[in-house]
Amino acid sequence: MLYRIGRALFRCFFTLFFRMRAIGMENVPKHGAVVLCGNHTSLLDPPLLGTPLKRMVHFMAKAELFNIPVLGSVISKVGAFPVKRGGVSRDSIRLAVQLLRDGNMLGVFPEGSRNNAGGMGKKGAASLALKSGAAVVPVAIVGNYSLFRRMTIVYGKPLDLSAYAGASSEDLELATEAIMKEIRRLHRTYSKT
Repeated sequence: MLYRIGRALFRCFFTLFFRMRAIGMENVPKHGAVVLCGNHTSLLDPPLLGTPLKRMVHFMAKAELFNIPVLGSVISKVGAFPVKRGGVSRDSIRLAVQLLRDGNMLGVFPEGSRNNAGGMGKKGAASLALKSGAAVVPVAIVGNYSLFRRMTIVYGKPLDLSAYAGASSEDLELATEAIMKEIRRLHRTYSKT
């Protein structure tokens, strides 16, 4: 219930202040495990990633956020779970894989942090998808959150990562690069529109 209310409020916020436009929502499976992989430039990226969709999107969030009164409780209730700074713990990975095996949707930013925007992706998203059998949907967030300027979120077609199912370090790097390449392609394509 809280998630639906928050999504409705964010939809109004993004539509009013950033002229939000969502493209390709039909590419996101309506059921089953899904990893949404998006580029990351702002603290507003996580709510923007999930706002246009009817399904709940779970996110990993910095453990410190869960210690902030009220905020920690709210983000827990809307599907976020903690990850320690400096690396993802085994507990966080296990929880993420279990959420996916239970047929949920997880939002991941393969770049890892806003400071790494445009850099080489981290292997976590590919690893989670391959371990759980989840569909991987590349997502491009286009725009810079300037007031009353268009923000576009583009959901690409699910990627076939079956060629990287060996899950070796090299396979994960190649799978991650395939994800990042498609995110960059979507971003370039829709930056021009």
